[in-house]
Amino acid sequence: MRLGFILREAVKGLRQNVVMVVSVVLVTFVSLTFVGAAALLQLQINQMKGYWYDRMEVAVYLCDDTSASTNCAGKEVTEQQRSDIKTLLESEQLKPYIKEIAYESKDQAYMNFLDQYKNSSLVDQVKPDQLPESFRVALVDPEKYQVINEALSTVPGVESVVDQRELLEKVFQLVRVASGAAAIVAAVMIVCAVLLTGTTIQLSAMHRRLETTIMRLVGASKATIQLPFIIEGVIASLIGGVLATGTLWMLMKFLVQDKLASENVGVAFISTDEVWLIAPALLILGIVLATISSVVTLKRYLKV
Repeated sequence: MRLGFILREAVKGLRQNVVMVVSVVLVTFVSLTFVGAAALLQLQINQMKGYWYDRMEVAVYLCDDTSASTNCAGKEVTEQQRSDIKTLLESEQLKPYIKEIAYESKDQAYMNFLDQYKNSSLVDQVKPDQLPESFRVALVDPEKYQVINEALSTVPGVESVVDQRELLEKVFQLVRVASGAAAIVAAVMIVCAVLLTGTTIQLSAMHRRLETTIMRLVGASKATIQLPFIIEGVIASLIGGVLATGTLWMLMKFLVQDKLASENVGVAFISTDEVWLIAPALLILGIVLATISSVVTLKRYLKV
């Protein structure tokens, strides 16, 4: 009987404050959506790192007649220098660090460029002789790039040694900025949700002040009086959490999986499975915030 009474009182409060409850739902929905987006972006960063870092190569670019490096002196790499560089890469000194070596000529570099940027206007601006030839070196341990750099950076015929992970890290940095921005917006929206939940509970308590006074006089317990108000906030936050989860799932399904993943088959994107992974945390966060906000408000405005 007591449980049924508490639930009826909670439903009554929701009906009496429809506008404010809808506001709580919307603010909670937006805040938890940003929290979930920040979490998913971080999961995407981790997945891309795990997928790409082991596949990243060290590119040893060779000199051409436009190179400004002191190793080149404005001259194209000679056949002897190219042979010496390959011999050094295959030497016993570097063998423990290198998993695979592949030579890429200017024509091959141009064909790879056309394939990678086929939908870009850059293809009309770049000529085959503008792209340098190179050795592509796959490392046993990608963290050992510096060993290759120190061994080859001063060798005649080598224009530069580039760790492709550095290029990838720039992309990751942009994603981190987006993730951080989403987290900041989420924090602001969470504060708004907490304040709005407290305001809703305060208004509900004021509207039912006569009822709570009578309940106190007839000996109702503190929990019996306060629980309906707390349940109101929790229900509103749960609805917001469910809407946030649904929105994140649709974004992952239709934007990431159906569009981005299909158009970029070489990129390891996360899936909708990760949404279900973070969904319980979002719902729990919404419940905790609503409960804390309700309890604090009731202590201040509802003296039992």
